[in-house]
Amino acid sequence: MDNHLDLHSELLLEQFHELLPRLKELEQQVVDKLTTTLSRMSISLNTVEHRIKTEQSFIGKLERKGQKYKDINDVTDLLGVRVVTFFTDDVDRVAAIVKELFRVDWKNSVDKRKRHDLTSFGYSSLHYICRLYEGELSNIAFEVQIRTVLQHAWSAMEHDIGYKGSVKLPPEFQRQFSRLAGMLELADDEFSRLRTTMSRYTRDLQNLVDSGRLDKVPLNNNTFSDYLKTRPFDRLNHRIAAVNQAEIVSVSLLPFCEVFEGFGFKTLGDVDTFVRENEEDAYQLALTGLAVTDLDILSEYVGVQNLCFVYVLKDGGGRSAIKAVYDTIYGEQKTNAPLADTVIKKARNLSFMNQL
Repeated sequence: MDNHLDLHSELLLEQFHELLPRLKELEQQVVDKLTTTLSRMSISLNTVEHRIKTEQSFIGKLERKGQKYKDINDVTDLLGVRVVTFFTDDVDRVAAIVKELFRVDWKNSVDKRKRHDLTSFGYSSLHYICRLYEGELSNIAFEVQIRTVLQHAWSAMEHDIGYKGSVKLPPEFQRQFSRLAGMLELADDEFSRLRTTMSRYTRDLQNLVDSGRLDKVPLNNNTFSDYLKTRPFDRLNHRIAAVNQAEIVSVSLLPFCEVFEGFGFKTLGDVDTFVRENEEDAYQLALTGLAVTDLDILSEYVGVQNLCFVYVLKDGGGRSAIKAVYDTIYGEQKTNAPLADTVIKKARNLSFMNQL
């Protein structure tokens, strides 16, 4: 064998070859257990990487420090799993899950984040040496690394640039590394802080929606989605459906957020006022079409769509404005212009048109 191993290291290499099938089985169990639990806990991850140390890599390890190991079970990183999170606070969440799932060897584990000092560069991650709690594979150690995506990127760039090499860098290069590391560390912290702030803001908006203080809630896709949970168009839809005893089919009403933004609405309060002020006229407009048909299936679009048409007509809009509503909801189609003409024709004799 073309290597420079002593007899003891050669024996360790033979043990490694014998252990490989069990390492592959362990890899499958560990990764399945970890990814299933992380998914169930809804922790958003960048990647979960895993590998069994290659023979060449293991030989290199033995050449450097083969005498450190009495037997193959003393080598703790033959199987490695790396969990890369988006946020720093998720590192601790993943760590808590790892401690629940596996038996951690605290003596050989290390939180390198706590070793971070002013003279060190780059990022450190959390390294746990683990074993399964039970089973025939429970005597084999494996390593779980947990780091953020920015820490992971730094590590990769650091390795590619060669900073960890044997050549001692001049002080000005060391200062560049230090500044860059500090910037990325700050970015990591700020991203986590921003997520916390955004979560709090979202909860505050939800509370405003729940309490009916809609004029304080800005209109956007997220807040409109929360508003739709209050079922603001149900009363109108049920009134319209009752004309022909029709069934109402559920559909997403999110496309109407863009329509409302086009109307110039700024808050959910604007939308709520729009519904209250135009509900009766929208009902009358819907009747002009349904009264002469036997339609018994209607989508949830029916109420809000007629509300939009009434609003456009009251605002002085004509064919092009109604077509724009159709274009926004359904996409630009040749049939949208004739449909707009039909709406105008049906609305012509309604009371709200005579009052304009």
